[in-house]
Amino acid sequence: MGEMIPDSTSAIPLFNSALETGLRALVVLDALHPRACSTSELVWFDHLVVHTSDLEGPDSLHPDLPSRTGELLVRRRLVDEGVRLLLQAELVNVVDDEEGMRYQAGEEAPSFLDLLAVPYAQTLKNRAHWLADHLGALPEAAIRDVVHRRLGRWTLEFQGEETLHEPAA
Repeated sequence: MGEMIPDSTSAIPLFNSALETGLRALVVLDALHPRACSTSELVWFDHLVVHTSDLEGPDSLHPDLPSRTGELLVRRRLVDEGVRLLLQAELVNVVDDEEGMRYQAGEEAPSFLDLLAVPYAQTLKNRAHWLADHLGALPEAAIRDVVHRRLGRWTLEFQGEETLHEPAA
């Protein structure tokens, strides 16, 4: 028989990619709209939207493995890259004010997200709305405290120790 031709798309990661992380960020930002989020908040929300049981919420979308620390180590970079993709697609807006640079779902975000109709996307949207209902009204410092209480040492690994010791706003 013939030789197998290597699939050139196999080098493009689908899971844990900037695209996947960007889409999750967009789902979260849309659920939180009109709230704008800092990169730190997006990192926290990216973890929490797929691990809602960490907040005693609905079953997590992703497995609640005891060694989730490894996935947290790459989140900030992926969130940064994902937000850049969203900015290029004009799906998010930059809000630059006294609170710093933050991101907000753009005008086209709801229409774009309506196109994501697979069951996983629908469940992700539900989890994002649950997260928005439970944390969306809290200031960033309070969310940081919730994350630190619930995730403990993990926050040091994906945010850096200095973030935990900033004065509350």
